[in-house]
Amino acid sequence: MAGSEDSGRQILHPVLNGLFIAFSMYSRIPVPQAEWEGAGMGYVLCFFPTVGAVIGAAASGFCFLADRMELGPVAFACIGTALPILLTGGIHMDGLLDVVDARSSCQPREKKLEILKDPHTGAFAIIGCGVYLLLYAAAFSQLNRESFCAVAGIFVLERALSGWSVVTFPKAKREGLASTFAGEAKKKAVQMSMAAWGLGAAGFLICMSGLFAGGMAVAMAFCVFGWYYRMAKREFGGITGDLAGYFLQLCELGMLGMLVLGQWVR
Repeated sequence: MAGSEDSGRQILHPVLNGLFIAFSMYSRIPVPQAEWEGAGMGYVLCFFPTVGAVIGAAASGFCFLADRMELGPVAFACIGTALPILLTGGIHMDGLLDVVDARSSCQPREKKLEILKDPHTGAFAIIGCGVYLLLYAAAFSQLNRESFCAVAGIFVLERALSGWSVVTFPKAKREGLASTFAGEAKKKAVQMSMAAWGLGAAGFLICMSGLFAGGMAVAMAFCVFGWYYRMAKREFGGITGDLAGYFLQLCELGMLGMLVLGQWVR
């Protein structure tokens, strides 16, 4: 039995193996077990937005279901806020908290990088997490029916930009998740995949929520992306896995906020 299992893993196509690794790494969605080595590692980031598409579909599906069930506004906001975190296992929120702690320390670059590796959670991280969740719940509670579908595009676009940054931006250190996945990645394949996913997600957002609201959300994503690049280089000397998660969560909140703002003013 063990021999047949090993041979099954050996003939698993590298691209399919990369898909399974992406879901097991970046979500809690159950997938077949995959070997975290070999050619499949080069395709992992190509499927990062695919994880976002599944999470986005779940978020949009929840919105429609909650509307049909006439769920109360508090429950709608709280469940909508918790759902992406539950599906990802909090991997990106962990990055947000670590970076909030590091940036709030106002220490030199080397000390900030040490704080990112520290397993303990500081007071600033707890405060930042609370504020973030409150703002996210407030924005989510204001979504209208016209924006329920568009929400799915947010989770794809942010991951397309994050995946692009991992293989393109300078790294703050040689070890760590960002450096590991960047080193293993097939850079051209990842960049082309991220560009395709990003363009598709931007178009989806605009088609589903209108040129104004969707355009504001897309513009916010690229504004946060540009700020993320400058901040990471200036304060940390490049990106890390924690910084990638920090960007993803801020980008998600910013796009959600712009989507809601666009509903009000159009």
